[in-house]
Amino acid sequence: MKQLIISSVLSLFIGTSATGCTDNNGTEPNDGIRIETAEVTAITSNNALSGGRIIGETGTVPEFGICWATTDNPTVSDSHNTGAGDANSFACYATGLSSSTTYYLRAYAMTPEGTVYGQSRQFTTLAGSGDDMPPVGGDDDQNPLASTIYLWPEGNMAKVTNYMGNQGSYQDPPSFRPYMNYFPVAEGMTIKGAVLVCAGGAFQFRSDRMEEGSLDLARAVRFVRRHAADYGIDPNDIATVGFSAGGILCGDEVLNFDGLVNGTALASDYHPDALDKVSADVCTIGMIYAFYGRLSVASTDVEKFRAAKIPPTFFAYGTRDPFYRQFQACADAVRKAGVEVEQHEYEGLPHGFGYTHEAWMISFDSWMTEIMANN
Repeated sequence: MKQLIISSVLSLFIGTSATGCTDNNGTEPNDGIRIETAEVTAITSNNALSGGRIIGETGTVPEFGICWATTDNPTVSDSHNTGAGDANSFACYATGLSSSTTYYLRAYAMTPEGTVYGQSRQFTTLAGSGDDMPPVGGDDDQNPLASTIYLWPEGNMAKVTNYMGNQGSYQDPPSFRPYMNYFPVAEGMTIKGAVLVCAGGAFQFRSDRMEEGSLDLARAVRFVRRHAADYGIDPNDIATVGFSAGGILCGDEVLNFDGLVNGTALASDYHPDALDKVSADVCTIGMIYAFYGRLSVASTDVEKFRAAKIPPTFFAYGTRDPFYRQFQACADAVRKAGVEVEQHEYEGLPHGFGYTHEAWMISFDSWMTEIMANN
């Protein structure tokens, strides 16, 4: 497959782990609730992913999440974020971290009898790059075979947010321009189509609005379709695949920004250009430990899926993923909407297995090959 990597979306999630729970005085509340802190993964210079699993009756838990500090056994008096999704197994990001710093993190659950904590986990953030600008590549005429392709003309990029400095989520400078990287197939291999790959992680789009990232992806699809002849593909043979948050982005694009929807949907001062006259439809989506929906919450809206005419969808996820049940529910709803679905569950795999597990890649390649052959 010819692949294009979409930038401005990032990477991964988690796996759960063990032990007992205490309140912030080190005693265990007697309401029968325990909580386990998930392993810390997807560590960057300023974010990390964890979560937890609540054991017991969750109906009395009004709030749950993670807390962190540079000293052991952090509490909700320290930095903390609330979790999203199912209290029985949830994921959550620690944000606004300092680079090259050791932190301690615990899951928590608030109950009528006190705050319950999971075991403390230690991790160290990565060193900062010191450079948020994309690599230099391509030319001013946007050569479609350049290694780096900017998605928007300078000075005409649809946006609804303004750069506010480091707010603990995504911190691109005002001069940032979304781009994609082009990776051709090896010489001698048959070109089947184009795949736009959206990495995952931390919901780090170019702003705190996922819609802008979805519009970036739609713009990339348009660019590839317009230059299909340069890539040696049929313009209908364009797929997207996303990991974790990247998959949610792929889903949002086909639900809200495919077809001829352009930047005016978000910004009235955006000036449509020739590329906006090209369709942003894709022939299939790969949801790799991902789902249609919003941040950490899957959609099961059958009528919405049906109305949006979403493309055939491939799901792959592990049974140790904290979003496991949400993946299942979303796939079931997509199937009920009359959409062709292929679904792969991998026993014992956590969130974020990525390229370390080859089976899904072989299956997804076969899936795309068949769909593109029938276009």
